[in-house]
Amino acid sequence: MVGGGEAMSLKKEKKIVELPYKLLLPYQGKLYRGAKELRGSLMYVEGVSGVGYEEVARIIGMDGRERLGRVLDVSSKGAVIQVLGDEEGLQTDCLIQFTGTTFKIPVSDEVLGRMFNGRFEPIDGLPPITTGEKREITGSPINPVAREYPHDFIQTGISAIDGMLSLVRGQKLPIFSISGLPHNMIAAQIARQATVRGKEEEFAVVFAGIGLRSSEAEFFIKEFRESGAIERSVVILNLAEDPAVERLMTPRIALTIAEYLAFDLEMHVLVILTDMTNYCEALREMSAARGEVPGRLGYPGYMYSDLATIYERAGIIKGKKGSITLMPILTMPGGDLRHPIPDLTGYITEGQIILSKELHAKGIYPPINVLPSLSRLMKAGIGPGKTREDHKYVSDQLYDAYSRGVKARDLARIVGEVGLSPKMRRYLKFAEEFERKFLSQGLYENRSIEETLDIAWEVLSILPEEELVRIPRKIIEKYHPKYRG
Repeated sequence: MVGGGEAMSLKKEKKIVELPYKLLLPYQGKLYRGAKELRGSLMYVEGVSGVGYEEVARIIGMDGRERLGRVLDVSSKGAVIQVLGDEEGLQTDCLIQFTGTTFKIPVSDEVLGRMFNGRFEPIDGLPPITTGEKREITGSPINPVAREYPHDFIQTGISAIDGMLSLVRGQKLPIFSISGLPHNMIAAQIARQATVRGKEEEFAVVFAGIGLRSSEAEFFIKEFRESGAIERSVVILNLAEDPAVERLMTPRIALTIAEYLAFDLEMHVLVILTDMTNYCEALREMSAARGEVPGRLGYPGYMYSDLATIYERAGIIKGKKGSITLMPILTMPGGDLRHPIPDLTGYITEGQIILSKELHAKGIYPPINVLPSLSRLMKAGIGPGKTREDHKYVSDQLYDAYSRGVKARDLARIVGEVGLSPKMRRYLKFAEEFERKFLSQGLYENRSIEETLDIAWEVLSILPEEELVRIPRKIIEKYHPKYRG
């Protein structure tokens, strides 16, 4: 009998069922018998050599089942393997084969309309993807020299985003939320409604759920199937009960698929990742399992660069027709914007959309607080030929008027509404109408940018014309409801 962790040849060992050997035959790599210890989903193997970080391992149990693992740590003493999938029934007496490669997935146009788990196994009842070339999920960020500046508008159908926080093709625009707010509903709505204007047939959505509860996963599956959005989408769902290492793989699988659709099939792809907080928690858990020195709040010191390897895979490459636009969604622990996860994400991405629990408490959906939110690339994607000539002026005026209205509301809490000047009362009324008509909309209400701007003008008409200081006179006379009849 061969000892734990000792390399062996296929010919010597004949005491385990035949099935594992048939499975092992097509693969190259060192084969070992037995693990030192199995602690949860972590397997500790001694006496291994020539094994690399993130290398894929194939594990054959005494029950004949094959499982995949991913190397988390390598040292002179051995290796730590994270077992992917169900480890029930797995014992230390098993066969372990290191394949010599990192995790790869097959990519082809067959991925559209499909649903997978965090190991890229089908969960829609259809067979696995077998055609196409295999690509490593690690990928690489786009070379800054090869990047093209984003400049085309993406319509989400949500007024607060389209009108004031416009998403531009190739942009990285995260949504910062708090536990309990409807960020999953917003994610599903954007996935259903998002289009590149005039080029709907070239648009696809890659949706990755990271560490979702079963109820959340069921919600997304139901939304994609019933709305028909699944036809132009690829859905990857990683559940909370799945191994933590799968949460590290899920966004990389999503972006590998997106890169193929965008840069090989020349499609415009929107990637939605929710919830990146679960990804970072898994990163901290794996860091602790490797015994690394913790950084701020226990997160690894390399979390910034790790997140960058994900976010920077989005963009437009010069000479390529396709593009990858990224919307990561994360829940801020304790609602703290200075927490490492939103803090580092804000440094890498190009703006942020912040959800408000106060607006949510008032029954406003989506509860987007536009005042602290920002889209840094908005100016490049709006205006004549892209949205409408009045877009930028209307957006600036809405910011100005709403900020004044919020100040008037705060003052009214102290002195009462009767204590406000007539001008302040007008701004207070504007703030209420802005939230009720412009911000608030139905979960299945898909507004065009023209409808969004027309609603904005309707709300702005509450104010006297002399207060519209951010809008040129000729634009007012062309689009103001007073002049349009």
